[in-house]
Amino acid sequence: MTSRPVRIGFQLQPQHADYRTIRRVAAEAEELGVDILFNWDHFYPLHGEPDGLHFECWTMLAAWAEQTTRVEIGALVSCNSYRNPELLADMARTVDHISDGRLILGIGSGWFERDYQEYGYEFGTAGGRLDALAEALPRIESRFAKLNPPPTRKIPVLIGGGGEKKTLRLVARHADIWHSFGDAATVERKIGILKQHCADVGRDPAEIEISAASGGVPAESGPVMRDLGVSLFTVSADGPDYDLSELRAWIAWRDQVNNG
Repeated sequence: MTSRPVRIGFQLQPQHADYRTIRRVAAEAEELGVDILFNWDHFYPLHGEPDGLHFECWTMLAAWAEQTTRVEIGALVSCNSYRNPELLADMARTVDHISDGRLILGIGSGWFERDYQEYGYEFGTAGGRLDALAEALPRIESRFAKLNPPPTRKIPVLIGGGGEKKTLRLVARHADIWHSFGDAATVERKIGILKQHCADVGRDPAEIEISAASGGVPAESGPVMRDLGVSLFTVSADGPDYDLSELRAWIAWRDQVNNG
């Protein structure tokens, strides 16, 4: 994996907070200098009170597209099951235009069963959901080519997940960014598998930016992950009282690394 400048992503988890707070924290994160502002695509909180405050992903991204001016924005990640692929492509193209070309299309196969049950989607199996994602990605790419006006740029596709047989093969075929989870040993092993998938499909793995879910003290975990090829370090915070102290520390570490 080629050496890229360090970037910092921030997942502003849209749970347990009113929207006024979410809007304020999004503005603060941009002001602090974060590179990418993420939310997530769920209908209920993942942690804490199961029926707590929660907001929808893509309408929020459209609002962030108007509110922000510099940061890239996206879902970490949008669930393929919840929207027809052609519709999702059109939504992404629209938010891309609203934001003047700052959207990242994060996508995954879906996993949170309550979302499916409550909103009437068929949950099926993990393998079936991955197969559906494999079918959807070429349809999204095809729709991008048909839309008028087209996207402002080649919208970067981020795929999240570490499944070694199916997910990482989809990353090799379709992704500009791969979002990983786990410790350094896990990420190192999966990068090796991703490189093999890239070789199988004839793709240069250096084209894929590696993102890792990050936290704690940057000086402890950051350099190790950086040596593995991770360049996008993504920190998260939960409502209602979003603590941005970790985010500040990672932004300061980014600046130190990038400025030598």
